[in-house]
Amino acid sequence: MGLLAERQRPLRGEEYERMVAAGFFRDERVELIQGVVVEMSPQNAPHSYVIQLLSRLLMPRLVGRADVRVQLPFIAGADSVPEPDLAVVELGNYMDAHPSQALLIIEVADSSLKFDRQEKAALYPRVGIPEYWIVNVAGRSIERYSEPTAGTYARVTPFRSGDSLAPLAFPEVALRVDEVFGG
Repeated sequence: MGLLAERQRPLRGEEYERMVAAGFFRDERVELIQGVVVEMSPQNAPHSYVIQLLSRLLMPRLVGRADVRVQLPFIAGADSVPEPDLAVVELGNYMDAHPSQALLIIEVADSSLKFDRQEKAALYPRVGIPEYWIVNVAGRSIERYSEPTAGTYARVTPFRSGDSLAPLAFPEVALRVDEVFGG
């Protein structure tokens, strides 16, 4: 570790929120992950399309039962404010604060696959998110991370073409992997 790294101070979530409110990152796509402001990957057409399809599939099935937040801030501890592609949260009034708990977080991964598997898969269990999906665009598959234990997910289950999966909190809301990719 170099001297510079030893002297760095992570940014706290409330500091980041004040910076956002003051317009510091107005023309940038960034999120706070473990105290570091990280540039978000640009969205190509397949990434955007999968988010659109997931929204179309989940929102009507969960109306009145949970909120589906699309690319909105989420408080993941004192030092992280990611903007997951989708977050299924309890119904609530989030006018004064972003949610800090979710039933399910979904990241659609294209160029961000490695980051989502390493950094975000370590971040979400740390704050007790019971279920995290990575939708692997290139692999046309979905990875379900579940059973958060001691800051990690104890179970990772892959789902591929022909498979179906449902959020653990809503087992009757089954999605076919193929329909998530437009098939």
